[in-house]
Amino acid sequence: MSNAENTTTVLLCGVGGQGTILAADLLARAAVAAGLQVKLSEIHGMAQRGGAVSTVVRFGPEVRSMRADAGCADFVVSFETTEALRNLPFLKEGGTLLVNDEAIKPLPVATGKAAMPQNARGVLADHDAVLIPAGRIARESGSPKSTNVVLLGAMAAGLPFSQDSWEEIIAAHVPPKTVDANIAAFRAGLAAARA
Repeated sequence: MSNAENTTTVLLCGVGGQGTILAADLLARAAVAAGLQVKLSEIHGMAQRGGAVSTVVRFGPEVRSMRADAGCADFVVSFETTEALRNLPFLKEGGTLLVNDEAIKPLPVATGKAAMPQNARGVLADHDAVLIPAGRIARESGSPKSTNVVLLGAMAAGLPFSQDSWEEIIAAHVPPKTVDANIAAFRAGLAAARA
């Protein structure tokens, strides 16, 4: 926990369709289950599938503000490398940067009007990013769409919420047919972060 309010700030970022909003909801529910106050805010709306999405979750004994200023995020969890680069200014010194080791070409790049950032992995390494092959781990867990849950598992390694609590919350809030695969994805993300 950090800052004067003893509040943890988590910024989740990605593109539309990756499950950032569901991941933020599951994180918020885990914090509530631990008896903490929570404020959740989508700071960039999903204009379309593939558009940038950023969500902030703040939790602690007392959360007074929803502000997520530059340099205040204890965790930045990015669902792809370009969004990780774009959101680096929010990471506090000594914070944790978890990144799905995948780049998604935004529309301007796909149409030739822009280029992908150069040396993204190198820049992220300079910020001590933990690169996680979340897409591959999700596929191996039986649910290719569970990249978001893999990243939650990786983040859970640094949070004070019990694994049982996380798994109960996931089981209650993902489609019933996907519960086993999502639990497997969560466990694999947790194991990857602890490796």
